Amino acid sequence: MKSVRCGSVQFTHRADDKAYNLSVIEGFAARAKEDGVQILAFPEMCITGYWHVRNLDRPPLDALAESVPDGPSTAHIAALARKLDMVIGAGLLERSADGRLFNTYVVCLPDGTVHRHRKLHAFENAHIDSGDAYTVFDSGLGVRLGVLICYDNNIVENARATALLGADIVLAPHQTGGTRSRSPHAMGAIDPELWHRRDVDRAAIEAEFAGPKGREWLMRWLPSRAHDNGYFMLFSNGVGLDDDEVRTGNAMIIDPYGRILAETHKAADAMVTADLDLDLLPLCSGRRWIRGRRPELYGLLTQRLGHELDPRAARFSTEPV
Repeated sequence: MKSVRCGSVQFTHRADDKAYNLSVIEGFAARAKEDGVQILAFPEMCITGYWHVRNLDRPPLDALAESVPDGPSTAHIAALARKLDMVIGAGLLERSADGRLFNTYVVCLPDGTVHRHRKLHAFENAHIDSGDAYTVFDSGLGVRLGVLICYDNNIVENARATALLGADIVLAPHQTGGTRSRSPHAMGAIDPELWHRRDVDRAAIEAEFAGPKGREWLMRWLPSRAHDNGYFMLFSNGVGLDDDEVRTGNAMIIDPYGRILAETHKAADAMVTADLDLDLLPLCSGRRWIRGRRPELYGLLTQRLGHELDPRAARFSTEPV
């Protein structure tokens, strides 16, 4: 059996506290190394902090953002990847050479290579732009990696495009669960008091994480992305209080049949690991279905229908399609 050992981490980041967040990343990476992990995924914007940025004006956003790949946080992750001989992915706020801001995920390889994915559907702040390219690359481990950040995964065309570009494993960093969704049957806010009381009533908050605001919502769509497109997924998420919302964690690893290989419901920082059986890939359902495609029928997918919205407007819209 050809396999690669992977890990996915959930943790509670601290807004604007890069030193603390990087120290958590270091600690989990060291544990992962002891467990033989070769590819390790951390959450979206876990280095800089996430949901608080929606309330920031441009100057504090600029102060928080860093260049990629030559900024200090990326350099820190790259050095860790080299030291541990491990592929490591983590998210931050990027400031590009032309001054634009992006919700970016960096994946650092042991040979010093740094790959960058800019979130395709950014909505966090009017000053944060959306990326315009898919990200699929060789890992050096005999598999190709793709990256889709949070809402990128909700748009099925992104999952299919990433698969068509040859992704075997998709890193899916998130900050989700417990959100105030406009859809009446998708997620919903979690009382922060349940998180604050987790040490005296852990069952209450973990029931929320396992229920319709967390895992149950994810199960409606997340495994199908892996199954229908024939790749493994490393779902990494924040956990706990993120500004005024409670993230549900639910870190998990999914195989190309949509089966959950490893997961956690803990109301705590945690890591899950699994050996990915690469022999599953060639004949899995999604890859067989992709070979049955009829691209000549799909022109409609690239046509604007007139109801498309900017990612920020689409994310918060209450209008029906």
